[in-house]
Amino acid sequence: MSSQPQIVIEGVSHVYRPTRGKEVTALENVSLQVGQREFLALLGPSGCGKSTLLYLLGGFLPIEKGSISVDGKPVAGPGPDRGIVFQHFALFPWKTVRANIAYGLERQGMAREQREARVQSLVDLVGLSGFEDSYPSQLSGGMKQRTALARTLAFEPAILLMDEPFGALDAQTRHLMQTELLSIWQRTPKTVIFVTHDVQEAVYLADRVAVMSARPGRIKTIVDTKFDKNSRDVFKAPHFVDKVDEIWNLVRDEAIKAQGGRGM
Repeated sequence: MSSQPQIVIEGVSHVYRPTRGKEVTALENVSLQVGQREFLALLGPSGCGKSTLLYLLGGFLPIEKGSISVDGKPVAGPGPDRGIVFQHFALFPWKTVRANIAYGLERQGMAREQREARVQSLVDLVGLSGFEDSYPSQLSGGMKQRTALARTLAFEPAILLMDEPFGALDAQTRHLMQTELLSIWQRTPKTVIFVTHDVQEAVYLADRVAVMSARPGRIKTIVDTKFDKNSRDVFKAPHFVDKVDEIWNLVRDEAIKAQGGRGM
């Protein structure tokens, strides 16, 4: 991580106040720094506030306590510097792959020739060449997520926020998308904050894994997972297996707490 962090989260807490029922403290005194072009995974049991932290960083929720800054400026709302990819693809079903990717660029008023060149470069980048004129209903889950990723990358955000983007995919497609994302990140380095429940996914993709506690979510520990991930046998490498075991034990303890102390 560079000496000047790109993202600084200091003492952030967040409480949900439903119109009915009791308040829920989702996050409590969370502090975290993320370097430029770093890939950080947020990992923890269900309900620990991983997505809440992502939405606060994205500017979709108000920051009630603590502070979040990006490049030295406080986060006060959504911005083009932060792109977000959700688990559910949120594509326009009546628009083609090309039109879905181009949508935001059209809204920005980008000239047609420049827009078409940008869209085609993104289609090539995410491996959708030949499917530019297909509609979402004609695409597999993996292709839909590739389209959603390309649409977000179209804005050229410096920071990519990913909320369990592969959670709805089958195991084989998920693995292919993990490899594809790593390749895209290596070719177009951005800062990535990646929320996941999957320990192996976190270790494979991230430079560091921030393990969160059971609700209210805090940063329990941060584990360095930066090593060569381009080997075909990376999942069998002793270093990789040891990291997965180390982090799984940390997450398991918090998951048991979240379940009220029951074993898993």
